Amino acid sequence: MADKLPILDLKRSYAAIRDEINEALERVFESQSFILGPEVRAFEEDVESYLESGTVADRTAVGCASGTDALLLALMALDVGPGDEVVTTPYSFFATASCITRLGAVPVFADIDPATCNIDLKEAAAKFTAKTKVFLPVHLFGQTVPVEEIAAFCRERGVAVVEDAAQAFGAWRRIEDENAKAANAVLRAGVMGDIGCYSFFPTKNLGACGDAGMAVAADPRVGERLRKLRVHGAGTTYLHEEVGLNSRLDAIQAAILRVKLRRLEAWNAERRVLADRYRLLFGARGLVGEHVTLPAELAGNCHIYHQYVIRAKRRDALMEFLEQRGISARVYYPLPLHLQKCFAFRGYKEGAFPESERLARESLALPVFNGLLAEEQERLADAAAEFYTR
Repeated sequence: MADKLPILDLKRSYAAIRDEINEALERVFESQSFILGPEVRAFEEDVESYLESGTVADRTAVGCASGTDALLLALMALDVGPGDEVVTTPYSFFATASCITRLGAVPVFADIDPATCNIDLKEAAAKFTAKTKVFLPVHLFGQTVPVEEIAAFCRERGVAVVEDAAQAFGAWRRIEDENAKAANAVLRAGVMGDIGCYSFFPTKNLGACGDAGMAVAADPRVGERLRKLRVHGAGTTYLHEEVGLNSRLDAIQAAILRVKLRRLEAWNAERRVLADRYRLLFGARGLVGEHVTLPAELAGNCHIYHQYVIRAKRRDALMEFLEQRGISARVYYPLPLHLQKCFAFRGYKEGAFPESERLARESLALPVFNGLLAEEQERLADAAAEFYTR
């Protein structure tokens, strides 16, 4: 039997940067500065430069302990609290909504666009009320939401935009925007709204060797508040202006991320090649349309394929069939947020968001990681063809 094909293999990309990682770790251990400090600030500056490599205004980057904390800190910095509403998607990782409810605010869901799996902007706009304080789009699976299409609508109503870009660090969109420095500007995910939030969980395209996250702010004053909030709300040690969190990025993770950031563009380009190969392989076997639907890339977007998610007929049976042949696949996410028990207080019932619910029944993530071999992708496509034609 062939070797097991995992959903993710981090060892393959690590092998190419092992020496650089060891040098970075040695630098941190020699400094004996482990929490925040120069290494973290250097990584923040690296990210600020990377984000500005498009054509947008400067951003203030603030490292924190996780992507979840980045979202929570962002909402805290915007004074989201009881009585406020935050419009977002029901098809996302749990943290997208839990950060809203932890502050006493109310998540208001809008269904997804079935083509991109991202929030439907027209439906989102229809959910705005006088209580709406934040619009929180999610750049799901590595594809950017066209935030520019709703930005003016939000500004007119005094609604802040917080981008959940946990899965999309490095993704970008080419648009014409009044805030850009030139027409046809490249705007990276996380810099189109007021605050962008990133996760550097190990499985991400830019992943640490543990938990790590970051929030980037358009307004430097908001950036400074984020810095205070991540250290218990203290502007000066032991002098607390407000109640914040203990959410500090440690130097070891920052040093590792600095090494990986230098490789990110090449790694993301490789993922796009893998996505193109899946399209060719599934197409050549006559599987597209009748049996599977492949991910669509919105015009103007550079999708970085954090996940390569297809829609599959008889999804669960296909997943079991692949597993029997030593091929891993995974479901993201089997139960939309509006149907989770902890959000039952919102009163949503099955059928409230049909596109999200349908995607939860049909979606299947296939292996997509740096170092994935062409023959491994062919093996998967052959197995899928065998399943659908037997």
